[in-house]
Amino acid sequence: MNPVCSLFRASIGKKFVMAVTGVVLVGFVTGHLVGNLQVFGPPDKINGYAHFLQSLGPTLWAVRLGLLACVVVHIGIAVQLTLENYRARPEKYDFNHTIRATLSSRTMRWTGGVVLAFVAYHLAQFTLGWAQSGSFKTRLPDYIMTSDFHLLGFPIVAQGQVVHDVYSMIFLGFANPVVSLFYIVAVGLLSFHLLHGAESLFQTLGWKSGPWARLLKKIVALYCLLYLLGNLAIPGAIMTGIVKPAPGTYAAAKLEAAAPAATVVQR
Repeated sequence: MNPVCSLFRASIGKKFVMAVTGVVLVGFVTGHLVGNLQVFGPPDKINGYAHFLQSLGPTLWAVRLGLLACVVVHIGIAVQLTLENYRARPEKYDFNHTIRATLSSRTMRWTGGVVLAFVAYHLAQFTLGWAQSGSFKTRLPDYIMTSDFHLLGFPIVAQGQVVHDVYSMIFLGFANPVVSLFYIVAVGLLSFHLLHGAESLFQTLGWKSGPWARLLKKIVALYCLLYLLGNLAIPGAIMTGIVKPAPGTYAAAKLEAAAPAATVVQR
Protein backbone atom coordinates (compact mmCIF):
# COMPACT_ATOMS: atom_id res chain seq x y z
CA MET A 1 0.00 0.00 0.00
CA ASN A 2 1.18 3.52 -0.77
CA PRO A 3 2.77 5.05 2.38
CA VAL A 4 0.87 8.32 1.80
CA CYS A 5 -2.45 6.47 1.59
CA SER A 6 -1.56 4.51 4.72
CA LEU A 7 -0.80 7.75 6.53
CA PHE A 8 -4.27 9.13 5.78
CA ARG A 9 -6.02 5.85 6.61
CA ALA A 10 -4.59 5.34 10.10
CA SER A 11 -5.96 7.50 12.93
CA ILE A 12 -2.49 8.33 14.24
CA GLY A 13 -1.40 9.26 10.72
CA LYS A 14 -4.34 11.63 10.36
CA LYS A 15 -3.53 13.24 13.68
CA PHE A 16 0.10 13.66 12.62
CA VAL A 17 -0.89 15.38 9.34
CA MET A 18 -3.36 17.53 11.26
CA ALA A 19 -0.57 18.53 13.67
CA VAL A 20 1.84 19.43 10.85
CA THR A 21 -0.77 21.54 9.04
CA GLY A 22 -1.59 23.10 12.41
CA VAL A 23 2.04 24.16 12.86
CA VAL A 24 1.98 25.80 9.42
CA LEU A 25 -1.25 27.65 10.18
CA VAL A 26 -0.05 28.80 13.61
CA GLY A 27 3.07 30.18 11.95
CA PHE A 28 0.92 32.00 9.41
CA VAL A 29 -1.45 33.64 11.91
CA THR A 30 1.54 34.72 14.01
CA GLY A 31 3.29 36.30 11.01
CA HIS A 32 0.01 37.87 9.91
CA LEU A 33 -0.37 39.53 13.31
CA VAL A 34 3.21 40.84 13.28
CA GLY A 35 2.57 42.37 9.86
CA ASN A 36 -0.73 43.95 10.90
CA LEU A 37 0.78 45.51 14.03
CA GLN A 38 2.80 47.76 11.73
CA VAL A 39 -0.37 49.83 11.34
CA PHE A 40 0.67 51.52 14.59
CA GLY A 41 3.75 52.89 12.85
CA PRO A 42 4.03 55.39 9.98
CA PRO A 43 1.95 54.55 6.88
CA ASP A 44 5.14 53.77 4.95
CA LYS A 45 5.75 50.75 7.21
CA ILE A 46 2.69 48.65 6.51
CA ASN A 47 2.21 49.97 2.96
CA GLY A 48 5.80 49.12 2.09
CA TYR A 49 5.47 45.71 3.72
CA ALA A 50 2.23 44.99 1.83
CA HIS A 51 3.81 46.10 -1.45
CA PHE A 52 6.76 43.78 -0.82
CA LEU A 53 4.38 40.83 -0.38
CA GLN A 54 2.40 41.76 -3.51
CA SER A 55 5.61 42.10 -5.51
CA LEU A 56 6.40 38.43 -4.87
CA GLY A 57 3.87 37.62 -7.60
CA PRO A 58 3.72 33.86 -8.33
CA THR A 59 5.61 33.08 -5.12
CA LEU A 60 2.92 34.80 -3.06
CA TRP A 61 0.19 32.85 -4.86
CA ALA A 62 2.11 29.61 -4.29
CA VAL A 63 2.21 30.41 -0.57
CA ARG A 64 -1.49 31.27 -0.57
CA LEU A 65 -2.40 28.02 -2.33
CA GLY A 66 -0.19 26.10 0.08
CA LEU A 67 -1.94 27.70 3.04
CA LEU A 68 -5.32 26.99 1.47
CA ALA A 69 -4.32 23.35 1.03
CA CYS A 70 -3.30 23.21 4.71
CA VAL A 71 -6.67 24.65 5.74
CA VAL A 72 -8.59 22.16 3.58
CA VAL A 73 -6.55 19.18 4.83
CA HIS A 74 -6.73 20.37 8.45
CA ILE A 75 -10.51 20.77 8.36
CA GLY A 76 -11.05 17.61 6.33
CA ILE A 77 -9.11 15.46 8.79
CA ALA A 78 -10.85 17.11 11.74
CA VAL A 79 -14.22 16.14 10.24
CA GLN A 80 -13.03 12.58 9.58
CA LEU A 81 -11.75 12.14 13.13
CA THR A 82 -14.99 13.53 14.55
CA LEU A 83 -17.04 11.08 12.48
CA GLU A 84 -14.77 8.19 13.48
CA ASN A 85 -15.19 9.05 17.15
CA TYR A 86 -18.96 9.24 16.70
CA ARG A 87 -19.12 5.88 14.92
CA ALA A 88 -16.99 4.31 17.65
CA ARG A 89 -19.39 5.66 20.27
CA PRO A 90 -22.78 6.27 18.60
CA GLU A 91 -24.75 6.35 21.86
CA LYS A 92 -24.14 8.96 24.51
CA TYR A 93 -23.12 7.81 27.94
CA ASP A 94 -25.68 8.01 30.74
CA PHE A 95 -23.10 10.00 32.68
CA ASN A 96 -21.21 12.94 31.23
CA HIS A 97 -17.53 11.89 31.05
CA THR A 98 -16.25 15.27 29.85
CA ILE A 99 -15.37 16.55 33.32
CA ARG A 100 -11.63 16.33 32.64
CA ALA A 101 -11.97 17.69 29.10
CA THR A 102 -11.38 21.42 28.84
CA LEU A 103 -14.02 23.71 27.41
CA SER A 104 -11.70 24.62 24.52
CA SER A 105 -11.27 20.95 23.58
CA ARG A 106 -15.03 20.31 23.63
CA THR A 107 -15.81 23.28 21.41
CA MET A 108 -13.05 22.83 18.82
CA ARG A 109 -15.38 22.11 15.89
CA TRP A 110 -17.65 25.07 16.72
CA THR A 111 -14.83 27.59 17.19
CA GLY A 112 -13.17 26.21 14.06
CA GLY A 113 -16.33 26.77 12.02
CA VAL A 114 -16.71 30.37 13.17
CA VAL A 115 -13.02 31.06 12.52
CA LEU A 116 -13.38 29.65 8.99
CA ALA A 117 -16.31 32.00 8.31
CA PHE A 118 -14.26 34.90 9.69
CA VAL A 119 -11.27 34.09 7.48
CA ALA A 120 -13.52 34.08 4.40
CA TYR A 121 -14.99 37.46 5.33
CA HIS A 122 -11.62 38.90 6.32
CA LEU A 123 -10.13 37.95 2.96
CA ALA A 124 -13.16 39.38 1.14
CA GLN A 125 -12.78 42.71 2.93
CA PHE A 126 -9.07 43.30 3.35
CA THR A 127 -7.52 41.20 0.56
CA LEU A 128 -10.07 41.23 -2.25
CA GLY A 129 -11.90 44.45 -1.25
CA TRP A 130 -15.34 42.91 -1.81
CA ALA A 131 -16.83 43.70 1.58
CA GLN A 132 -16.02 47.34 2.26
CA SER A 133 -19.00 48.90 4.00
CA GLY A 134 -20.93 52.10 4.39
CA SER A 135 -19.60 55.41 3.13
CA PHE A 136 -16.13 53.84 2.85
CA LYS A 137 -17.17 51.48 0.04
CA THR A 138 -14.93 53.10 -2.55
CA ARG A 139 -11.69 52.17 -4.24
CA LEU A 140 -8.90 53.66 -2.19
CA PRO A 141 -6.46 55.91 -4.03
CA ASP A 142 -2.87 54.77 -4.26
CA TYR A 143 -0.31 55.83 -1.71
CA ILE A 144 2.99 57.54 -2.52
CA MET A 145 5.82 56.42 -0.26
CA THR A 146 7.30 59.33 1.69
CA SER A 147 10.41 57.36 2.71
CA ASP A 148 12.29 54.20 1.82
CA PHE A 149 11.06 50.93 3.28
CA HIS A 150 13.70 48.49 4.50
CA LEU A 151 13.21 44.85 5.45
CA LEU A 152 15.95 43.21 7.51
CA GLY A 153 18.22 46.09 6.52
CA PHE A 154 17.64 45.68 2.78
CA PRO A 155 15.96 48.46 0.75
CA ILE A 156 12.68 47.07 -0.59
CA VAL A 157 10.45 49.99 -1.60
CA ALA A 158 11.88 53.35 -2.65
CA GLN A 159 10.63 56.78 -1.65
CA GLY A 160 8.15 58.17 -4.16
CA GLN A 161 6.99 54.74 -5.33
CA VAL A 162 3.23 54.32 -5.76
CA VAL A 163 1.75 51.47 -3.70
CA HIS A 164 -1.65 50.32 -2.43
CA ASP A 165 -2.89 52.18 0.65
CA VAL A 166 -3.30 49.24 3.02
CA TYR A 167 -2.85 51.61 5.97
CA SER A 168 -6.03 53.53 5.12
CA MET A 169 -7.91 50.33 4.29
CA ILE A 170 -7.27 48.95 7.79
CA PHE A 171 -8.24 52.19 9.53
CA LEU A 172 -11.43 52.61 7.52
CA GLY A 173 -12.34 48.95 7.93
CA PHE A 174 -12.00 48.92 11.71
CA ALA A 175 -13.68 52.32 12.09
CA ASN A 176 -16.90 50.38 11.47
CA PRO A 177 -18.07 49.04 14.90
CA VAL A 178 -19.78 46.01 13.30
CA VAL A 179 -16.60 44.96 11.50
CA SER A 180 -14.50 45.51 14.63
CA LEU A 181 -16.92 43.57 16.83
CA PHE A 182 -16.99 40.64 14.41
CA TYR A 183 -13.19 40.69 14.26
CA ILE A 184 -12.89 40.78 18.07
CA VAL A 185 -15.26 37.84 18.53
CA ALA A 186 -13.54 35.85 15.79
CA VAL A 187 -9.98 36.33 17.07
CA GLY A 188 -11.23 35.54 20.56
CA LEU A 189 -12.59 32.22 19.31
CA LEU A 190 -9.44 31.61 17.29
CA SER A 191 -7.31 32.14 20.41
CA PHE A 192 -9.61 29.76 22.27
CA HIS A 193 -9.25 27.26 19.42
CA LEU A 194 -5.46 27.54 19.54
CA LEU A 195 -5.44 26.99 23.31
CA HIS A 196 -6.32 23.33 22.84
CA GLY A 197 -5.07 22.89 19.26
CA ALA A 198 -1.48 24.00 19.91
CA GLU A 199 -1.24 21.82 23.00
CA SER A 200 -2.65 18.84 21.08
CA LEU A 201 -0.16 19.17 18.24
CA PHE A 202 2.71 19.07 20.75
CA GLN A 203 1.24 15.86 22.15
CA THR A 204 0.80 14.33 18.67
CA LEU A 205 4.39 15.18 17.71
CA GLY A 206 5.62 13.57 20.93
CA TRP A 207 6.90 16.77 22.54
CA LYS A 208 4.42 16.88 25.41
CA SER A 209 5.90 14.40 27.83
CA GLY A 210 7.38 14.24 31.30
CA PRO A 211 8.64 17.52 32.77
CA TRP A 212 7.93 19.36 29.51
CA ALA A 213 4.15 18.88 29.72
CA ARG A 214 3.41 21.54 32.32
CA LEU A 215 5.89 24.03 30.79
CA LEU A 216 4.45 23.58 27.28
CA LYS A 217 0.95 24.14 28.64
CA LYS A 218 2.05 27.47 30.15
CA ILE A 219 3.85 28.47 26.95
CA VAL A 220 0.74 27.73 24.86
CA ALA A 221 -1.48 29.69 27.27
CA LEU A 222 0.93 32.67 27.19
CA TYR A 223 1.12 32.57 23.39
CA CYS A 224 -2.68 32.51 23.06
CA LEU A 225 -3.02 35.42 25.49
CA LEU A 226 -0.42 37.53 23.66
CA TYR A 227 -1.97 36.63 20.31
CA LEU A 228 -5.41 37.67 21.55
CA LEU A 229 -4.18 40.97 23.03
CA GLY A 230 -2.18 41.79 19.91
CA ASN A 231 -5.20 41.28 17.68
CA LEU A 232 -7.57 43.16 20.00
CA ALA A 233 -5.21 46.13 20.12
CA ILE A 234 -5.75 46.96 16.44
CA PRO A 235 -9.56 47.31 16.23
CA GLY A 236 -9.76 48.47 19.84
CA ALA A 237 -7.35 51.38 19.37
CA ILE A 238 -8.91 52.41 16.05
CA MET A 239 -12.56 52.11 17.09
CA THR A 240 -12.06 54.02 20.35
CA GLY A 241 -9.97 56.73 18.70
CA ILE A 242 -6.96 56.08 20.93
CA VAL A 243 -4.92 55.79 17.74
CA LYS A 244 -5.85 58.05 14.84
CA PRO A 245 -4.68 57.83 11.22
CA ALA A 246 -1.65 59.90 10.33
CA PRO A 247 -2.48 63.44 9.14
CA GLY A 248 -2.59 63.77 5.37
CA THR A 249 -3.55 60.15 4.73
CA TYR A 250 -6.72 59.18 2.90
CA ALA A 251 -8.06 57.51 6.06
CA ALA A 252 -7.62 60.71 8.08
CA ALA A 253 -9.49 62.78 5.49
CA LYS A 254 -12.27 60.21 5.12
CA LEU A 255 -12.85 59.76 8.84
CA GLU A 256 -12.77 63.51 9.42
CA ALA A 257 -15.38 64.01 6.70
CA ALA A 258 -17.58 61.28 8.18
CA ALA A 259 -17.38 62.60 11.75
CA PRO A 260 -19.95 65.45 11.43
CA ALA A 261 -22.45 63.10 9.76
CA ALA A 262 -22.02 60.59 12.58
CA THR A 263 -22.65 63.31 15.15
CA VAL A 264 -25.91 64.34 13.46
CA VAL A 265 -27.14 60.75 13.40
CA GLN A 266 -26.46 60.32 17.13
CA ARG A 267 -28.61 63.35 17.91
